[in-house]
Amino acid sequence: MNESLIPLFAIIAIFVVLPGMVFHYITLWRRQKTLQPDDERMLEDLWRSAKAMERRIETLESLLEARNAESPRPPPRPRRTTFDE
Repeated sequence: MNESLIPLFAIIAIFVVLPGMVFHYITLWRRQKTLQPDDERMLEDLWRSAKAMERRIETLESLLEARNAESPRPPPRPRRTTFDE
């Protein structure tokens, strides 16, 4: 009886279990290719934080330039490009 069950289990494994596993991992792979809503929110928060830090740095640079305006300095660096431009 055990010898007759081995081919049955092999056929079930090949035609049912294996394709089921393949389709399962294909759907996981497709789901991971897109951003989840939590990831989109986190990315948006990081973007806002980066923009706020950039504005703060530019403000600090302008304050330092105004403070040291009386001393001779080399010409200012060109403005950095951002992803928005």
